[in-house]
Amino acid sequence: MVSPGLDLESSFSQALEGLGLSADVARLLWLPLPMLLVLIAAVVGVLVSVWLERKISAAVQQRIGPEYAGALGVLQPLADGLKLLVKEDIIPARADSLLFTLGPVLVVIPVIISWLIIPFGQNLLISNVGVGIFLWIAFSSIQPIGLLMSGYASNNKYSLLGGLRAAAQSISYEIPLALAVLAIVMMSNSLSTVDIVSQQTGAGILSWNIWRQPVGFLIFWICALAECERLPFDLPEAEEELVAGYQTEYAGMKFALFYLAGYINLVLSAVLVSVLYLGGWGFPIPVEWLAGWLGQSVDAPVVQVITGSVGIVMTVLKAYLLVFVAILLRWTTPRVRIDQLLDLGWKFLLPLALVNLLVTAALKLAFPVAFGG
Repeated sequence: MVSPGLDLESSFSQALEGLGLSADVARLLWLPLPMLLVLIAAVVGVLVSVWLERKISAAVQQRIGPEYAGALGVLQPLADGLKLLVKEDIIPARADSLLFTLGPVLVVIPVIISWLIIPFGQNLLISNVGVGIFLWIAFSSIQPIGLLMSGYASNNKYSLLGGLRAAAQSISYEIPLALAVLAIVMMSNSLSTVDIVSQQTGAGILSWNIWRQPVGFLIFWICALAECERLPFDLPEAEEELVAGYQTEYAGMKFALFYLAGYINLVLSAVLVSVLYLGGWGFPIPVEWLAGWLGQSVDAPVVQVITGSVGIVMTVLKAYLLVFVAILLRWTTPRVRIDQLLDLGWKFLLPLALVNLLVTAALKLAFPVAFGG
């Protein structure tokens, strides 16, 4: 098996050094590639998610949805992006222009950077950071600052209320989310996303963390929906109450950044649920069984190619299954009130996450083999 420490950067550098280039030159050529790869992955994920949201929402409401912009409306997300790109960029007369402009940037950049730690295979990730999962939590805590900044800078009471709601909601749900992640980290003995997935590949679907952490899985998924401001937790931009919340005064490309950040965050959260609880690139059946059916050893090149290719498909498939669930929740659950939202975070999920963490620690001590001791 390829060492988990070997990531795309190492492979790229080794390939260039094999062509006779120095290590410094190879590193210099690598520098712009990670963000380019991340941007491509994030934008493609957003385009697919927007199209899925439109078509699934239409099916739920028994209508057709977009169908004229390309076959089955697949070009509709591109048409939406182009429309926002060419619209006039308006800054309200009494708004703080600097904060008004910086707000959307602070919202979208941390979400895009978080894709650096996402593994799509054993050695298919941009950077195998040792503390990758906590790095994502740290980046996600920056986003509410941008939302609050945007709401304040708009000089609009609805925008300010939306920004305040976004900050309160994010703080309320980040803590139980972090505690749910901490239980996974405790079981995996690592903060690396690669190590967390590798620890779930022993017995196929039976070794996935969702069976050992069912409560943690539900806590993480609920908190992820709240962090992404998806229904029933879309209080910061509730149209019926706050016009559009912190987005009210935005138009053109600045509004597109909010739109982009929301969908990138949704796909990112779904991929992280796949990585933490559903085995990431792991198969529902053990790889050894697959190799046996092919009459090959696990280390045979043909088995490595098949498992690597299908592993990427498995990660994406699990993630988009969760995106599908999030879209269904949008049309099947009513929006909660702001007091109910905060009560759920502080009075229910936080104590439950603490109990889950303590139970995990106790079980790890009592059954070290089953719980990664």
